[in-house]
Amino acid sequence: MKRSLALFVALGSASCVAANAANKEPAIAAFDRTFAGISDYTCILHVHETMGTQTQDRVYEYSFMKPHDVKTLILDGEGKGSGGVWVGGDQVSGHLGGILSGIHLKIDLHDSRAVSLRGVTIPEGLLPGVIDDYGTIAGTLTQVDGGKIGGVETDRLELTVADPAANHDVTEQVLYLSKETHWPIRQIMYSGSQIVLDESVSDLRTNVGLTQSNFPF
Repeated sequence: MKRSLALFVALGSASCVAANAANKEPAIAAFDRTFAGISDYTCILHVHETMGTQTQDRVYEYSFMKPHDVKTLILDGEGKGSGGVWVGGDQVSGHLGGILSGIHLKIDLHDSRAVSLRGVTIPEGLLPGVIDDYGTIAGTLTQVDGGKIGGVETDRLELTVADPAANHDVTEQVLYLSKETHWPIRQIMYSGSQIVLDESVSDLRTNVGLTQSNFPF
């Protein structure tokens, strides 16, 4: 994914941003402003990934509390019932699903048990981080009207990657953000003509009142 969505208006190495109208607030800036006003969020991520001939379909439950506490649970797909907590640093506290769910281990953030098929870590799946990539990955970035997704009017960010080899062979990234809430609702990544990641966000709730007790480490 990398960084399954801090942001700034000046888009660093991205060479171009085209808005629908000259006075329209760029989608990244709108999200940045919105994100600054929340303390936590929860959501469901539906993620399809491919790596070579392998595929992985998962549904994740994500909980996040500022500044950096994250909890995930795999609701469906490979590893169903597994979960992890990250509170910064290079370790994840996690458990497997099924009869092993009572056994909690601390493992490396990049351990194969703690990442997705394409190596996405728990913090890299955070929505602010996903958006951050569109401002930091070198390439050409444009913003256009994204039409409706699930009845929601969207802005569409398109990033043509300058150096795919330095971006996990991803050549193009596309992100749809709600024009009403400014939060992301879908992201698609391509390697050439092949879709290597397709993820959708649902059941997003903000300022739900999460506390440190929600992130046992």
